[in-house]
Amino acid sequence: MHYYEVAPNQIIRADCDTFTYSSQELFAIGQIVLIEVGKKQIIGIVLHETNKPDYPTKSILSIIEPNPLPHELLELSVWLSKYYLTPLALVLRLIIPKGIQKKRRSSSKEQQKIVKRNRTNIVFNAEQSKVLDVLSKSEPGTFLLQGVTGSGKTELYIDIAKTSMSENKSAIILVPEIALTSQLISEFSNHFDDLLVTHSKMTESQRHAIWSEAIASQIPRIVIGPRSALFVPVKNIGTIIVDEAHEPGYKQELAPKYSALRAATILGRFHGAKVIFGSATPNITDRYLADKSKLPVLKLNSVARSGSIPPKVTLVDMKNHANLSNGNRYFSKQLVEQISKTLEIDKQVLIFHNRRGSANTTICDNCGWTAQCQKCFIPLSLHSDKHRLLCHICGYNEHVPTSCPVCGGVNIIHKGLGTKLIETELQKLFPKANIARFDADNTNDEAVNNRYDELYDGKIDIAIGTQVIAKGLDLPHLRTVGVTQADTGLSLPDFNSNERTFQLLSQVIGRVGRNDKKTQVIVQTYQPNHSSIVHGLTQNYDEFYKEALIDRKKGLFPPYTFLLKLTCVYKTEISAINNAKKLATQLRQKSHQDVQILGPTPAFYERQHGTYRWQLVLKSPKREYLIDLLKYVPAKFWQFELDPTSLL
Repeated sequence: MHYYEVAPNQIIRADCDTFTYSSQELFAIGQIVLIEVGKKQIIGIVLHETNKPDYPTKSILSIIEPNPLPHELLELSVWLSKYYLTPLALVLRLIIPKGIQKKRRSSSKEQQKIVKRNRTNIVFNAEQSKVLDVLSKSEPGTFLLQGVTGSGKTELYIDIAKTSMSENKSAIILVPEIALTSQLISEFSNHFDDLLVTHSKMTESQRHAIWSEAIASQIPRIVIGPRSALFVPVKNIGTIIVDEAHEPGYKQELAPKYSALRAATILGRFHGAKVIFGSATPNITDRYLADKSKLPVLKLNSVARSGSIPPKVTLVDMKNHANLSNGNRYFSKQLVEQISKTLEIDKQVLIFHNRRGSANTTICDNCGWTAQCQKCFIPLSLHSDKHRLLCHICGYNEHVPTSCPVCGGVNIIHKGLGTKLIETELQKLFPKANIARFDADNTNDEAVNNRYDELYDGKIDIAIGTQVIAKGLDLPHLRTVGVTQADTGLSLPDFNSNERTFQLLSQVIGRVGRNDKKTQVIVQTYQPNHSSIVHGLTQNYDEFYKEALIDRKKGLFPPYTFLLKLTCVYKTEISAINNAKKLATQLRQKSHQDVQILGPTPAFYERQHGTYRWQLVLKSPKREYLIDLLKYVPAKFWQFELDPTSLL
């Protein structure tokens, strides 16, 4: 008889992640099996063999998947559970696909639509060659690849993956958005056959098919996808590449609240692989840690294609009404004129605005009444295409009122600017143009990843969108980029709002200036002298980084401190306030003298889904001080997040 510690993929007891089972058969470590807990049959993973316990055990019922999970993936799961103080069962859900027990058709793997670009011969410049040379001579570890937009990072990724495959090792390439997978797939398909692509827009059956192919494969594979691709069970990984590594999409907001960058580093360590964080604008914390730890920072300071012409960048101060176009309060004369010129030569325009909808505030001009969500108490956003008011937190929606429900006045006005309103206004100005909007309101068919070929081939004249179009895309027909309100995110009360604004502005400007064609960037703003705007326009990362570090040190924010965000959720406001105050008092009594406790305060979105949320923010020079305090945080009604990337 053999005895095994098996980890179920459901939480059975809060204080126990594994249970002992017996079997006449010999199981491999990482085997996915069916076990019995009480009267329920659930999925478990064999973690290790153990001695016979002094109590009776249940038997493992059967094997679900004949191929065991790679042991490195199991080690990563255990590490994530311990580092983020999350039940192992929740972590295991990342690596076991939904519906694993269902019988599938063998043909359920998604057939990717791939358009090859016929660019199989890559010629590297001196900077690129130097980076490849350093990587080839370096031992496995983590590397920061800081390259300006258009510096040829994708070509390097392809060559690095080729090297990995030549050594009979697999490679994982992570992208922050599903929208970017189409472009990367097209590029990689010129050099590799039968890529493994996975993302959340696939059906359960399609994702299961990819997972099954990966776990059964005996040859090295290339995996492409967002952060979930990190858990595809490929063996013998030689390279993990995190593209656009600065993006917040690499932090999971639901339990387990892990950072894909940290997880990639640990998985790479277990495999003895090289992990590469690629970005034109690395996170301040990641760059600081690289400098402090003396990790290699590989730099690409110039555009890859010889003869590339930098874009002409024009900054428009929207406070000056003389810049407005014929009374239009959304677009400057400079932007409208440049769009017209670009369309006349049959080229492409990209308009960036990081807020969706038509207007973010609906008010009565007579009494000041504001349309608010009945559950979340935040202003409802107008979506004029559906003629509905929508809550962007909980999805609540209602008809647009024709009169004020308070005073009966009929002068209802809509204020603010969103991508739908931009689309409407541009359709009025340019009725013959093919205009497409890309944001979170798109259906699956309208999303960037499904319309990428139209963008690439220039069939879309004007592309309007939020941050989904600001990063990674290489569009050969693009000649003009317009930013309608560059300072949109600067007013957010968060420690990283300046950094995020700088990153988005740098990224969207980097969509042009990649070839020998003249291009234009028109940036509209109400804060033309703000450092994030000034350095973003020139894509001057080093100067912004120096200034940002000074501000972070003054405010005691990362990278100079560790953060813990505690949020309570109660049905009534008074319960949220009283319990937040009670916990704050207790933590101040129990905490180390170097721990700062801020609050309690209302959360940025104080009311969501009919509940009230108050929060505490803890700062500490040592992460373990914060972990020690978590034992005093009630599991019921309280949520915690270690190392939050945002305090909103």
